[in-house]
Amino acid sequence: MENCISVDVDAGGNLMINQKYYLDLFSGAGGLSEGFMRAGFMPVAHIDSDPAACYTLKTRMAYKWAVQNNKEGLYEDYIKGITKRSDFYEEIPTEIMNSVINMKISTETLTEIFGKVDSYLGDKKIDLIIGGPPCQAYSVVGRARDKGRMMNDSRNKAYVLFAFFLKKYMPEYFVFENVIGLLSAKDKDGIPFFESMQKVLKECGYSLEYQVLNSKDFGVLQNRRRIVIIGKKGKHENFYPNLEKHKPGVNVSEIFNDLPAIKSDSGSMYSVEIHPYEGQYLFESGIRRAGHNTTTLHKSRYNNERDLEIYKIAVEEWNSHETRLNYETLPDRLKTQNNRRSFLDRYKVVAANLNCAQTVVAHLSKDGHYFIHPNQFQNRSITPREAARLQTFPDDYFFESKGEEPSITAAFRQIGNAVPVLLAEKIAKSLKSVWK
Repeated sequence: MENCISVDVDAGGNLMINQKYYLDLFSGAGGLSEGFMRAGFMPVAHIDSDPAACYTLKTRMAYKWAVQNNKEGLYEDYIKGITKRSDFYEEIPTEIMNSVINMKISTETLTEIFGKVDSYLGDKKIDLIIGGPPCQAYSVVGRARDKGRMMNDSRNKAYVLFAFFLKKYMPEYFVFENVIGLLSAKDKDGIPFFESMQKVLKECGYSLEYQVLNSKDFGVLQNRRRIVIIGKKGKHENFYPNLEKHKPGVNVSEIFNDLPAIKSDSGSMYSVEIHPYEGQYLFESGIRRAGHNTTTLHKSRYNNERDLEIYKIAVEEWNSHETRLNYETLPDRLKTQNNRRSFLDRYKVVAANLNCAQTVVAHLSKDGHYFIHPNQFQNRSITPREAARLQTFPDDYFFESKGEEPSITAAFRQIGNAVPVLLAEKIAKSLKSVWK
């Protein structure tokens, strides 16, 4: 990074040298971006079509500005429910809030989006573009559920829109994250999307290399496999950075133990006290901050009596025998599904005694049957905060909804679609170490 000296100041007025600027496309709630900011990269703008995710990003950027300017009390009043979101936002500089662009990226909106980005960019240069275009069209599960196997889904060609930004700004690198189903998905003519994607991106003037990364290999307590493509401008080989693997040596129980015990349909979306913590993982992963003993979004959804009885059985089977619940073995009075073969594995405990949990998915926004809390006495599905911790989001990360009031449904959807922050940070740091 020594060959490109730039001088700037951050939102707190601190001098920055050799600063690298990035643009985040299809940014969602900002898991990928949070990791890159931790590694020292500076965002120019975030772009996404989801209003709730954009409010989440605005709140996060507002929080960072407040911390840098010794005004963290503004954020604390907000997450305590003392002030409204709109009142909190009014205290934040307009340029901070406007850098989150709530627009659908399409050929019709590109000119307007470019104009907005250019106005925020000023005389700076975009060094990097990151992003994870919507993955449902490439998802193996998504294709299985759709009669047309997602072949006519417009999101299949999101990489073409990504390419427009590469052509416009010609960054030194780009990082493109997606589900591994991208490697097997094909268009209606039988041509692999990944093959078409590589061709388009290479035609923009980039060399491409990719790896399938599993979050559990990099300090995340979750089994989550994703393809991460890195592009470098020009003709290059063997440039993919080496991501050092790390196993923290703790189990999933580390996620739960310091949070208040709550039952179904209880807790709070706003600030709550959490217990003292004597371990290292939550601090080392960036989930907890030293001296900060509160978090948010620790509210459980309502579960009916039938589901709660099934949850107890599922937890008992796992805790006693380490076996997963088979739907067919339930008493008939608890079985409500006609197509029972599709529900054999519907109820699943987040096992506290394993070193990683199952993949956190956006389906959590619909029900929590696949993410049952391991404590039988709490007897519920996990909260948004617990899901966020499995994704290594920090406890001070607040997930918004379209409206003023936070929503469990909106939070789960954003969390499930996100890149684990710790994995994103590892990617960013490894890329930074080889930047030339």
